[in-house]
Amino acid sequence: MENMNFSASAFQEKRAVVYDLSGNVKEEIKLPEIFSAAYRPEVIKRAVLANQSARRQKYGTDPMAGKKSSAHYHGKRKYRWSMMNKEMARIARIHGKVGYMAMRARVVPQAVKGRAAHPPKADKNWIQKINEKENMLAIKSALAATANKILVTSRGHVFGNETPVIVVDEFEHVSKAKEVEKLLEKIIGEKELQRAENKKVRAGIGKMRGRKYKRKKGVLIISSKKCDMLKAARNIAGIDVVDADNIDIELLAPGTHAGRLAVITKSAVEKLNEKYGK
Repeated sequence: MENMNFSASAFQEKRAVVYDLSGNVKEEIKLPEIFSAAYRPEVIKRAVLANQSARRQKYGTDPMAGKKSSAHYHGKRKYRWSMMNKEMARIARIHGKVGYMAMRARVVPQAVKGRAAHPPKADKNWIQKINEKENMLAIKSALAATANKILVTSRGHVFGNETPVIVVDEFEHVSKAKEVEKLLEKIIGEKELQRAENKKVRAGIGKMRGRKYKRKKGVLIISSKKCDMLKAARNIAGIDVVDADNIDIELLAPGTHAGRLAVITKSAVEKLNEKYGK
């Protein structure tokens, strides 16, 4: 997908239909300039990775791990208790013990129960910084990618009509998840919702690390403001919801791959153009 190069001219004069609550076409509108931005996969990937790095938790070993031992090293030449000429490596060893612990190596990385050679340190900073304008460019490009059917279908979405899907503002007043699901079935079809509902067991050891199941990303619903519909739709499997003021690059391009199928209210389209259009 990264090799695809779509210029801004490919999106010029893009038009979209507006669906009502019955799933019928109400009108046709011209998409604003924000949906005519150039597709920049390298900028999108950088923005997503920078966004993910801010959530990465610092981790590291105890600085004294493997060093809490009485083992020490006698290496001075011509010293009475020198460890030279004893046919053993001159490393830190436990002294004064009788039996199997006598002169047992400790502390050094190659010894049993020794310290780690190069352990992770908790003071490492994983955050990747990104310029504000560069992040804005990534959001513009990802929004424009929602209007390109080639990118949407290449992500695996099952939708035969033109993208993005624009709905009337009354959609924001729907307050029940079942009503939202029925409306989405009328507009985008059952196959897309079923695709996001299906989950499978992850292959590999990740099953034991709190991520046993994998589920595909479904529709992204964008409203003009915080409303009852956002609370109702967020419980539907695979669906993400957000208002236009809090749009996020990870929602538009999950896994750094742009072209997510978006359902946007008519007023949200205007608000997005006001915020990111120029």
